Amino acid sequence: MILLDAAFWQPIVEQLKQTSWLEWLGTITGFACVYLAAKQHILNWPVSIVSIIASAVVYYNSKLYGDAVLQGYFLFTAVYGWYYWIKRKQEDEKPIVSLNKTEFALAIGSIAVLSILLGLFLDHFTPTNVPYADGFCTAMSFVAQYLMTRKVLQNWILWIVVDICYVPLLVYKELMSFALLYMLFVALAIIGYIDWKKTWKAATV
Repeated sequence: MILLDAAFWQPIVEQLKQTSWLEWLGTITGFACVYLAAKQHILNWPVSIVSIIASAVVYYNSKLYGDAVLQGYFLFTAVYGWYYWIKRKQEDEKPIVSLNKTEFALAIGSIAVLSILLGLFLDHFTPTNVPYADGFCTAMSFVAQYLMTRKVLQNWILWIVVDICYVPLLVYKELMSFALLYMLFVALAIIGYIDWKKTWKAATV
């Protein structure tokens, strides 16, 4: 099997050895904040702020400009999400909501339009060599993050898709620790969806 072939793992190991401390910081805190979010723990927001700042520098240096700018949006939503989750807890409101079919279709349509616009912008105004892949991942992350701050169940569905898409993009950019992190994110997003759905169902009974 290819996974047992030493030649397959050697370049991955070599790239991991060259990983900067900033990339490791973004990787470790990124994993922690997604795990905490899946468990609906409010500490996911302050931990995510550390991950966002580290990731912004790494993405910019790798010419993933869409994702670098996205970190600024993540920083804003982290502060907003922190406040919103505290407010919802204090007001004892239903913790999780779910989109109906029309609302989910609108979210998907927004991602499609935003992906095209971002791809065109990155293609014409930045030196990136992956404008549309970067644009798509950025657009979907943008919408997924907003839905997470509002505790919308379907945010996890979007994260599952975008995390899968990020893996080959990050491998191509030789950001191996981030690529491995996004593989773990897929599993965490699945866990998050299952846990949040159980909570949502319990609250709607």
